[in-house]
Amino acid sequence: MKKAIWTSFGFLLFIIGFVSLVLSFVGVKLSYLVWIDGWGGLPGFIIRILMVISGIVIVYLTLTDWRSEEG
Repeated sequence: MKKAIWTSFGFLLFIIGFVSLVLSFVGVKLSYLVWIDGWGGLPGFIIRILMVISGIVIVYLTLTDWRSEEG
């Protein structure tokens, strides 16, 4: 159960970050992420990239079977 929640959170973080990143190139902003652009263009871009990367990392770490990896 806990694994499914973390996987869902990682996918959600990845999707929201990716959509926000793509829309920012067009000039459209998601209403609940407008505060990110309050710091400026470059920090907003970096935060969106970090959202995408951290979503991928969370999903990868959640779906890795650590018991079989130990050998």
